[in-house]
Amino acid sequence: MKTSLTITRLLTVCALFGAVSVGFLASGCAGTPTKSSTGEYVDDSIITAKIKTALLEDDTVKSYAISVTTFKNVVQLSGFVNNELQRETAGRIAAGVSGVQQVHNNLIIK
Repeated sequence: MKTSLTITRLLTVCALFGAVSVGFLASGCAGTPTKSSTGEYVDDSIITAKIKTALLEDDTVKSYAISVTTFKNVVQLSGFVNNELQRETAGRIAAGVSGVQQVHNNLIIK
């Protein structure tokens, strides 16, 4: 009788601890308006890498002076280019990458 009561209490404590732990883990991975969730961060990193690779491969742009930042599938291009054609091409390349919802082209012509 005493053993079954102890086991019941132990199981109750374990279940409560498990529920609290899952709650903390779930809240740590959730995104907010100013912070990406873990999955969003990974997606944004992949988008950024794809855009940087495409910019370097393009003969028109081919610039290391372009910074690419992605937050929740919105891309911001910043830095310097030599002419308007490079600026427009960089924006078009970024917009053409899968997953990009919007591009803020803040590139400055030297």
